Amino acid sequence: MTRNLRTAFFSALLVIAVAVPIFGLKLTTVGIRLEVHNGDALTFWTIAACAVAMFVWQLFRTRLAAGWAASPSLPTVPAGAGNFLTLPSTQRYIIIALVLVALVWPFYASRGAVDIATLILIYVMLGLGLNIVVGLAGLLDLGYVGFYAVGAYTYALLSHYYGFGFWLSLPIAGAMAALFGFLLGFPVLRLRGDYLAIVTLGFGEIIRLLLRNMTDLTGGPNGISGIDKPTLFGLTFDRRAAEGMQTFHEFFGLDYASINKVIFLYLIALLLVLLTLFVINRLLRMPIGRAWEALREDEIACRALGMNPTVIKLSAFTIGATFAGFAGSFFAARQGLVSPESFTFIESAIILAIVVLGGMGSQLGVILAAIVMILLPELMREFSEYRMMMFGAMMVLMMIWRPQGLLPMQRPHMELKR
Repeated sequence: MTRNLRTAFFSALLVIAVAVPIFGLKLTTVGIRLEVHNGDALTFWTIAACAVAMFVWQLFRTRLAAGWAASPSLPTVPAGAGNFLTLPSTQRYIIIALVLVALVWPFYASRGAVDIATLILIYVMLGLGLNIVVGLAGLLDLGYVGFYAVGAYTYALLSHYYGFGFWLSLPIAGAMAALFGFLLGFPVLRLRGDYLAIVTLGFGEIIRLLLRNMTDLTGGPNGISGIDKPTLFGLTFDRRAAEGMQTFHEFFGLDYASINKVIFLYLIALLLVLLTLFVINRLLRMPIGRAWEALREDEIACRALGMNPTVIKLSAFTIGATFAGFAGSFFAARQGLVSPESFTFIESAIILAIVVLGGMGSQLGVILAAIVMILLPELMREFSEYRMMMFGAMMVLMMIWRPQGLLPMQRPHMELKR
């Protein structure tokens, strides 16, 4: 009992120490100075109530756990249904159904809904690319946003300085991101676990700081604006075309509608996601896909089988970075503006959370997790101040309730029965 009392006391103090600076203090800008003001009384009473609740929970946790163990268990998903959802064939059919829904979505949804769906598709592409590195090869990468930034700035620089179009810059952006992934692979060949995560995190921050400080080339903190939008065989979706070009609505004799541009961008994002799914599915059936999974399970056993972990790691970083380059190039084309502040560490954290939340190695899980991670903040804009807290609470609940992810991947296997 004394031990529980001590734990409860320190837990309540920890709640107060963490919550008071975050919620109890408000920063306001007065001229060029920042002033700290205390929050309202309701905030402090809420913090006090949370501290008391934590104290009571830690004090009587053992008795409550014993009571729950004796009570009837809550209904859960049957094991057969869970296995059915994780089968590769089942997930393949669900993905096909989602693709069919995605094809008709922009023609019936509002403009705002199509915009959000386009953003979701960008994160699906990023999640699928990182899934190669983290989910399949088992290499913890916290600097994946660096490849995303390389792809975006490649198209922005080519468009700004040389007048390259989107379709010509897209493979170049993917190749540049792949080159950076290949170069990152060499320093981390002998690293694993936390050390690998620290190095990749540093890589992402180095890329962002370089983009911010190379003012003459990248525009520094202001970034690059006026990036050209994608065209359809030379037809633009603007109201008026530039000299020597023609608009889409004039060519087909239609009235101008701004939503046509939104739908076109959405269809490009969907096309890139389908290309990503096709390539990754083909790779999984090839020896390189099996090699990634062998490396994830046991690197020593992988060496003993005669595989070269160096080549396997480099291929995972290179191919995963390629899809980030594609996503970055499309992001720059969609926004028309890129700046270093669009590629902070929180972006890498969100992409990694999508992979972990969906299920390591699961493509359908990544798609569903991307929908959840991007759609929920949009639906809860009224609680934007508490967005990161809700994000953290969701991850903690997932670790407790379903640590393997929403829909983990199930590889074909054989079992011996007695």
